[in-house]
Amino acid sequence: MQPSLKLPKSVVGVMQWGQWGANFSTSEMISFIQKAVEHQLTCFDHADIYGGHTIEGAFGNAFSKSGISRDQVQLITKAGIKYPTEKFPYTIKHYDYSYEYLIQVVDRALNNLQTEYIDVFLLHRPSPLMQAEEVVKAMEQLMAQGKILQFGVSNFTLTQMALIQKYIPIHYNQLEISLTHDNALTDGTLDYLQTFDIQPMAWSPLGTYFKEDNEQNQRIKKVLNELTNKYEVTEDVLLLAWLHQHPSRIIPVLGTTKWERILNQSKASNLTLELEEWFALWVASRGEKVP
Repeated sequence: MQPSLKLPKSVVGVMQWGQWGANFSTSEMISFIQKAVEHQLTCFDHADIYGGHTIEGAFGNAFSKSGISRDQVQLITKAGIKYPTEKFPYTIKHYDYSYEYLIQVVDRALNNLQTEYIDVFLLHRPSPLMQAEEVVKAMEQLMAQGKILQFGVSNFTLTQMALIQKYIPIHYNQLEISLTHDNALTDGTLDYLQTFDIQPMAWSPLGTYFKEDNEQNQRIKKVLNELTNKYEVTEDVLLLAWLHQHPSRIIPVLGTTKWERILNQSKASNLTLELEEWFALWVASRGEKVP
């Protein structure tokens, strides 16, 4: 019998563990998984396409050799994108949310991850051809069979979520949220998620801060410089603390492959900024006063 589901405040993203990033060996994956669980970072975020359709299988192999029991971790995976790779040579990237494909892709994920159930299954990207009834039929069957515990979406808009919520509850929406990409705070998305008790996960939770040298990030840096001295933490911890403070209970997906950074960033959930500090960062990002 599967355990009841409670996700930690931060999730470990595995997208860059393979060909798309660090190219971890099996022993490196085992070590990373063991250290993460030891520090209560027990949830791992997957998608079937990561690493060219290779990460689920590599992770499953590593986890099976880690000595960690299945009930100590939570596994998230996403599917629905048919992404051309050597393993699946589709002619073009496209989406498929048919009943038959969803049943097939979940069974494949279970096999790859070497598990009997997936804690959270997400539809990876919205498709204009999605038929909500097909999705619901597949999800209800998979949940009744115990193959998935909870269902959610990724990158879905309010109206796209509403199409599915006519029939079945959505538990999560994983979308792009950060101080430098804050649309969800003002376009109604996070309000909607709170209204329907849908918890947001944030991919790319550090945004462009460490990737681009522009006026927005220069303004943010001035504020961060003061706060790093006050709180004696690094800039990335402050950026994540800013997200954690939102009442929608945002769960950041930590995408770095550096263990020391993962461990450091996980501390952000214990840091609470003063109200004016939170708004000082937001104003710096916006480049103008709040309305």
